[in-house]
Amino acid sequence: MMNLPTREQAGVLIVSVSGRIDHTTSEAFTKALDPLLDRCAQGHPPILLDFSGVDYISSAGLRVLMMASRRSKAQKGTFAIAAMQPMVQEVFAISRFNLIVPCYASVESASKVLGS
Repeated sequence: MMNLPTREQAGVLIVSVSGRIDHTTSEAFTKALDPLLDRCAQGHPPILLDFSGVDYISSAGLRVLMMASRRSKAQKGTFAIAAMQPMVQEVFAISRFNLIVPCYASVESASKVLGS
C-alpha cells in the first residue's frame, strides 16, 4: 500500500510522492492516486504531485501518470507535477513527458500558477 500524504495550499491539493515508481510499485501508486483523481475535476482544486521525494521513475510509472493526466483532462481537472529530482527530470525530458503533463520547478511556483 502506497501512502500519499496530501495538504491543501493556496487552493491547490498537494500530494507528496516518495520513493521509486516502477513496475513493482506502479499498481499501488495507481490505487493510491485513484480517490484523488476522482476529485480532479472542474470546480475542484488542481492536483499537484510533489515529486521532491521520488528518486526513480520507470516507464510503468510514466504510464500511471499518463492515465492520470488523461483522466483529469476528461474531467476538466488540472493535474501537474513539481519539484522533480534531476534524474527523474531527465527521464521526463527524454520521454518528452514534460510536454504531456505540466511540470514546475517547485511546489511554490506551481501553486502560484495553479492556485490563481
